[in-house]
Amino acid sequence: MFYHPRQGHGLPHDPFRAIVSPRPIGWISTRSAAGIDNLAPYSFFNAIAGHPPMVMFASEGHKHTIANVRETGEFVVNLATRALAEPLNRTSIAWPEGVDEFEVAGLAKAPCRLVAAPRLAVAAAALECRVTAIHPIPDLSGDTAERTMAIAEVVGIHIDDAALTDGHFDMLRAGTIARCGYWDYQTSESLFVMPRPDHIEPH
Repeated sequence: MFYHPRQGHGLPHDPFRAIVSPRPIGWISTRSAAGIDNLAPYSFFNAIAGHPPMVMFASEGHKHTIANVRETGEFVVNLATRALAEPLNRTSIAWPEGVDEFEVAGLAKAPCRLVAAPRLAVAAAALECRVTAIHPIPDLSGDTAERTMAIAEVVGIHIDDAALTDGHFDMLRAGTIARCGYWDYQTSESLFVMPRPDHIEPH
């Protein structure tokens, strides 16, 4: 089949997010200028550079997370894992302004070293980030429709020692999950090794 997204697909459910998957989940924690903490998952998230490490996430709508990022210029990415999937899902609810999602999901906080926002205490990994750019995301007509992308440099990384195997971050041991289409999520059950043809070891 072929379809124009603006004209409809004719299927019972939109296939786009299932096609572009699995996607890493940016479980973003922020603190507002007034000191209120927020925690929410974003499936339009990824790493975009390695030297220095940089990440981005995109928000559809003017949500509390993007408002806090605009105010403070920082956020934390907490690793989404199978053991934390249910609390993660609870933090996806559009809670009213002023609600602390850490509290409603029963999740303990831990202080960061370089940013004011807290990290998830039990996360297998957390990235402390400082924003370098915030951009509206226009479509072909120039309409941004409240889509916003935040780009940030990772200035500090926390890793639970239990997630390390022989000096490698072990995503299977950590239990990393990814967002797929519809209401589907994915766990990683196995990995395979395929070095680049020029045999350059990744760093």
